[in-house]
Amino acid sequence: MALSPRSPAFHNQMLGRRIAHPPSTNFDEDFPIPAAKRTKRLDNVDGSPLRLSPDGRNIDGSPRISFRRTEVADSEDESDIEEEQIPSPSQTELESALPPVKTDKEAIAEYEATRAAETDLDLHSQLGQRKWVQGKSSIYVDAFFLALETVLDEESHLFDEAEMAVFQKWRDLSYEGQYLYVRLFLRKTAAWHRIGRLKYYGDIADLNAAVEELLRQHSLPTATVTERIAPGESEPPKDSTVEGSFTFADGSADHIDTLEEASSILMLEELKTLAKEAKVQGKTKRELLQALRRTSGKQGGLGWSGLKRSDTEESVKSERSADFDDDNGLSNNFGTNRDSHFVRKIFAITGPCIRLSSAALKLFERVHLVFYRSTEWTEKSLTTIILARISRRNFPSYIVSRSTNIFPSRSTLLEFEASIRTQFAVDNILEFNGTVNKDGLLKVKAIFEEVYPRWLTILADEQRKEDRVYESGEGAYLRRFSPAWVYTRIVHKGTSVLGRFKEHKREHHLLTELLNQRLFHAARRGAWYQRKALLEEHYMWALSPSDDDHHRTEEAQKKHWKRIALCTCEDGLQDRECHLIYHHDLQKRIVKLERQLNVPKRQQHDFGHVRLAKPLERTVRGTRVEREHHRSSSRNGRAGRRSSSTPGGGNSDSGKPRHGAKTIWLDPLENEGECSVEAMCLSHYRSLGYKGYHSEGGIVRTLFGHLLHDILFAYVPNVFQTPFQTCPLDLHTDAFYTSRLSEINARLNEISNGDGVAILRSAHAEHAERKTCVVGVDWGFEIEDLVEIVGCFKGEALATVLRVMAQEYQQRGGGIPDLFLWRKGEGEEEGEVMFAEVKSENDRLSDTQRLWIDVLSGAGLKVELCNAVAEEVIVR
Repeated sequence: MALSPRSPAFHNQMLGRRIAHPPSTNFDEDFPIPAAKRTKRLDNVDGSPLRLSPDGRNIDGSPRISFRRTEVADSEDESDIEEEQIPSPSQTELESALPPVKTDKEAIAEYEATRAAETDLDLHSQLGQRKWVQGKSSIYVDAFFLALETVLDEESHLFDEAEMAVFQKWRDLSYEGQYLYVRLFLRKTAAWHRIGRLKYYGDIADLNAAVEELLRQHSLPTATVTERIAPGESEPPKDSTVEGSFTFADGSADHIDTLEEASSILMLEELKTLAKEAKVQGKTKRELLQALRRTSGKQGGLGWSGLKRSDTEESVKSERSADFDDDNGLSNNFGTNRDSHFVRKIFAITGPCIRLSSAALKLFERVHLVFYRSTEWTEKSLTTIILARISRRNFPSYIVSRSTNIFPSRSTLLEFEASIRTQFAVDNILEFNGTVNKDGLLKVKAIFEEVYPRWLTILADEQRKEDRVYESGEGAYLRRFSPAWVYTRIVHKGTSVLGRFKEHKREHHLLTELLNQRLFHAARRGAWYQRKALLEEHYMWALSPSDDDHHRTEEAQKKHWKRIALCTCEDGLQDRECHLIYHHDLQKRIVKLERQLNVPKRQQHDFGHVRLAKPLERTVRGTRVEREHHRSSSRNGRAGRRSSSTPGGGNSDSGKPRHGAKTIWLDPLENEGECSVEAMCLSHYRSLGYKGYHSEGGIVRTLFGHLLHDILFAYVPNVFQTPFQTCPLDLHTDAFYTSRLSEINARLNEISNGDGVAILRSAHAEHAERKTCVVGVDWGFEIEDLVEIVGCFKGEALATVLRVMAQEYQQRGGGIPDLFLWRKGEGEEEGEVMFAEVKSENDRLSDTQRLWIDVLSGAGLKVELCNAVAEEVIVR
């Protein structure tokens, strides 16, 4: 009945943790860690796309240009297997805004069959008419065309003459060439693909002809040179621009010239066979490759075959000439060692291979960046828009507004791409390579020094644009595509590096500049206030003497800066863009500073109304079920230990569930039927007179969608790009709250004053019959239950929960306690709402769960930790 839980913090659960080096490495860190008196920095709270990891995954908060894809099968026969093996990635902003339509093979086949039955297609008003023939129409090619033609129709000024020529060459490709290119475009584009395995029989009748078409050389006109601005990047990546001539794909014969690259094509079993012939050993693919490379470098001159007694001078010359045979695509440098032999062996196994040419690939990635208004997209992004068009669903009413000035000029687009690469370089040093040493920090500092002046310049330009060009809130979402958005994050990272070098005075100056601007990364403002107040409390008294400071004693100087820190915390609490999750820490610091400054009691702040109450703990005892095969495997894994089916069985631990594993329990209120631990605890609360759902946030998201429905779909430029969205594109960013600040606050005031039930009934009456697709809304919940829930909420408490969701919808979507419980009041007694987080043995609270518990407790809501304990364990 409730929505499935989803934790957006899953990918960043290791961020910020220090991983100790094993003793065998003899690693001595040469850069000491600063004192622990620092506030925790929450980097991933701004609702921006997740940060890049070295393997291309997105795990933290800023746009990126290294696009994420879901790998597509090489052939129709393999597709089912690969789809099961590949985990579904987190959704992009566009996918999150579109409805959950079917995107599997059956849905795509249904679409293509429907289109094949039509004589003409008007996929998009700019696409023109195309004839549809069975086997000559594909949703992938359609979506690719839709993106390309839409961008060229509206924003062609972002591309130069040479790039426009590439687009025309792509249009001129045959359908089979286009289909092959698009399918490879959705795969790991940097990898080589064996042509023999690209068996798209349903759409490509002549695969070799399609491959040859992609490998064909094309000449390009001379393009106008665009000024390049890229602080932090000395030169653009190799093969990132199209000029002179280009191909859509590269062939292995012309581009594989090293054993290292050739060997990367092999599967492990194939590599083992090759290693056996070469008489080298290794357990893993990496070890085998290293052994082959060592072997290939040992002998030179005579070639692989060596000399035998039976060799004649002519045979030796013949074998040597084979090592230089251009027909095999081998360059002459192979003749100096064994590489030529190994490469020929590899080509004999794999056959010819193909990969997409880097220059054209980067160009089409740029097209999709502009079309999707997002720096990440997947295969489903390409198809979901089209499938949403033909789905039988009802969508909310809103004004579609697609801006044509997301990038005002080509130079701005190129600078944005370069800033993304610079940001990745910073993240690669700070996040993805273990403990950062001094050299790494110096590199980040050098990048920051280059970026900082450019950041100040663009910041001033954006502020002028906000004051004179944009109406209120119009530019909020578009600003995410300004280089200044990325530079702001790099400056934010630079403050932490300055802190590591104990340059606290400059760090304080940067934090002041970050807080003085209100255009970028508003969700980080709370963290900036916290850090700035900490520096003022502990460091600035010794670093920033003013003109009259020589008249102050050291103690007076400390008190002076503590008063400044107190003002900083007060400013943070009064800042409307400082998110609620930071208020508790700022309040604690205010209380501490006022005590240290001996502020009179009547002048001190009183935060008693938001003082956090510790969640109550409740123990629920029941019967846990253990499967026989799990039990036997557990015994086999712990040879020599006694197993027991009851607690307290000596040293036995077989009665305990594995960490993180789902447990099975018996429900006492449902005829001892098997159920989850949450359902068992829910039955316990039902016996105490509560109603409830195991919703893990489903109730909260449904109330949010109902109570703020008209605000969600109010006109804001640029956030409704298609008529098939279930939410604005900026909902999952920090721009949502700031762009609708007055409207949200007015609605929350109405809810605080007790109008929540009326607003809920009005929204439900308008949309329930049509079951309008709205993000987070589960129409399975009964309206009377929802009305009871809103009636049991205190108005201020419900408004607080909704405010947190509005400020950080993406981050706060996970971590809400498992059980939502309520109990109607009798007579004049008020109703009660309670949240319960269920924990079985070996479970621990996550950081997001602790944060939600703090938010709910601060709002005056009751929260319980429900510990499930097995009185008995039975085996079935």
